[in-house]
Amino acid sequence: MNNLLDIQNIRKKFSILYDNNLIYFDNASTSLKPDIVIDKIKNYYSLYPANVHRSIYKIGLKASEEYENVRKKIKEFLNAESTKNIIFTSGTTESINLISHSWGLQNLNENDEILLTEMEHHSNIVPWQICSQKTGCKIRYIAINDQGELDLSNINELINEKTKLVSLIHQSNVLGTVNPIKEIIQIAKKQGAITLIDAAQTVPHLEVDVKEIDCDFLVFSGHKMVGPTGVGILYGKENILDGMQPFMSGGQMINEVNLHSVTFNELPLKFEAGTPNIAQVIGLGESIDFISKIGINKINEYERYLTEYALAKLRLNAKIALYANSKHQGSVISFNIQGINAYDLAEFLDQKNIAVRVGHHCAQPLMKVLGVPSTIRISFYLYNTIEEIDFLILSIEEAIKFFLDRA
Repeated sequence: MNNLLDIQNIRKKFSILYDNNLIYFDNASTSLKPDIVIDKIKNYYSLYPANVHRSIYKIGLKASEEYENVRKKIKEFLNAESTKNIIFTSGTTESINLISHSWGLQNLNENDEILLTEMEHHSNIVPWQICSQKTGCKIRYIAINDQGELDLSNINELINEKTKLVSLIHQSNVLGTVNPIKEIIQIAKKQGAITLIDAAQTVPHLEVDVKEIDCDFLVFSGHKMVGPTGVGILYGKENILDGMQPFMSGGQMINEVNLHSVTFNELPLKFEAGTPNIAQVIGLGESIDFISKIGINKINEYERYLTEYALAKLRLNAKIALYANSKHQGSVISFNIQGINAYDLAEFLDQKNIAVRVGHHCAQPLMKVLGVPSTIRISFYLYNTIEEIDFLILSIEEAIKFFLDRA
């Protein structure tokens, strides 16, 4: 299975992995960045640091060309209909807020319902709570079962004639559970509900085809897919985006302004006010190329191998409590060790140069369901190795001896 990817060659492309013994298991939060992505950003600032869509001089045209080429790459990566479907934002959080503000406030009222899940990231809960306060719409939630999966036993009651939006996470950033979004989208469509997929945890790791799943909106971030921070993507169906008002106003998103009125630019620029994150967008294009050359399906298969291996090792220790047992699990694992504070364990692992995430992972409602204040989370990506997992397991065993056996 190690033959799936040339891991050592891949690791050589990340300067941070050179000779510093870092074991990075916090990929669900953000990924490491390969040198070619960093160099691409540097080249923009060094060689053509002009604004986009505004200039006819050479470096301005070069910047605009590079910027719009990334939109084309994203369109192909998602198998979208058109570049008009692809809007650049600062990340998943802004993308969801844009939809909540520009679609939600216009289309929801006190007779309507929004359906979320108990495993959502705060960024897919709080914007809808604010929208609910302003419009009077009701929020309902799909519960999770003991396996860490969505309980769909009453899905046809939850999605009904009052449901105007179904917004759900594709893969839990805590449990790693990959949700059956295509099935849920089909049920939502029968009731005429709009669908929004938070794909921040899946687009970097598995093939996502927006035509196949037939969602209305899909959002993700660049920094989780070996790309820069500060750039994200909002995919939306053209007919829905056309009917939405801009989220922000200013330069570039206008067609014509006079002292009394304004007309807006065409898609997608209607939603891209002001000077965008040009360098970050251009860097994201390089990360898309990086992933595409390796192959997203190969990456996914390799990560499943790592995840299954890690789960098998963790299950051997009765002191380790795992928080999901789904047959459909991505490369994210959350656990605690009986008798050891999660933060103490994370600090212990940090002394071993193992970077893990500890806390509620921006999913406090899910923590309440699990009955814990926090968990340790490990998450894998294309540069992680079996040897790193073995060292993690060894370090956990050392932590148990340090904290428990001497007590």
